[in-house]
Amino acid sequence: MKEIYLAGGCFWGVQKYFDRFGGVALTEVGYANGPDSAPTYEEVCDSSGHAETVHIIYDENKITLTKLLEYYFMVIDPLSVNRQGNDIGIQYRTGIYYTDERQLPEIRSVVGQQEKKAGQPLAVEVAPINNFFPAEECHQKYLDKNPFGYCHIPRKMFDL
Repeated sequence: MKEIYLAGGCFWGVQKYFDRFGGVALTEVGYANGPDSAPTYEEVCDSSGHAETVHIIYDENKITLTKLLEYYFMVIDPLSVNRQGNDIGIQYRTGIYYTDERQLPEIRSVVGQQEKKAGQPLAVEVAPINNFFPAEECHQKYLDKNPFGYCHIPRKMFDL
C-alpha cells in the first residue's frame, strides 16, 4: 500500500470523489502542512495556515499514482490561488504532498503535463507532507452523512 496527501479545496468533496475509485483503500480528511499543532476546524477557517487535505491510502497494483493525480486534476482549478469554487482562503489551496521522494518523478511528470496543457505554471504546491492532523469526526465522509451538503466539485464527477 502507498499513500499520498491531496489538497484540492474543501476536503468534503475531494474525499467523496476519491472514495469512488477502485484501488483506493482508505481516505481520511484533515489539516496539513501548517503549524505543528493540531488545529480545530474553526482555527483552519480563521487562516491557521493548514490546507484542507485528504490522506489517501491506495493499492498501487490496482491504481497508480499517475492515475490518482490525473483524476485529481479533473476536479481542481490548478491555476487558482487559495480558492476552489466558492471557497476562498489559504485552507483551500491546492497541493500534492508526498511521503516518499521516489514518488517525485511520477508527480513531476503529471504536473508537467498539466502545466503544458495550461500553458503556464500551476498554483499547486508539490512538497513533502510536514504534518497531518485528522479532522473532527463530523467532517469524515461528510457528504455521505449530508448528501445535499455544499461541494465545489460537480456532482456528476462522483459518478466516474
